[in-house]
Amino acid sequence: QVQLVESGGGLVQPGGSLRLSCATSGFTFSAKTMSWFRQAPGKGRELVALISYSGGRTNYSGSVKGRFGISRDNAKNTVYLQMNSLKPEDTAVYYCNTFPSMDYWGQGTQVTVSS
Repeated sequence: QVQLVESGGGLVQPGGSLRLSCATSGFTFSAKTMSWFRQAPGKGRELVALISYSGGRTNYSGSVKGRFGISRDNAKNTVYLQMNSLKPEDTAVYYCNTFPSMDYWGQGTQVTVSS
């Protein structure tokens, strides 16, 4: 049974940082490209970052490039998203998934950037 458990969100001031984690199980994590998505209130789900199965390649949306960093630990079946220089427009629920995404989604973790 696939599980995706996101954590690490919270309330942070503009310019602050957060590190999100996503613990996974139920599939061969080390063989999958992984991704982070986000969904802001009233908007569709947006792809934020990708990381190849080995971690050797990453890709970012233009809105977060240079501020966010995706990484993974294949020994722990966990993917991370380091978010720096956060802006109010980064406020969203953040989700991890494979890429292409599976039909299953976790509960996500809320990130709120506000002063």
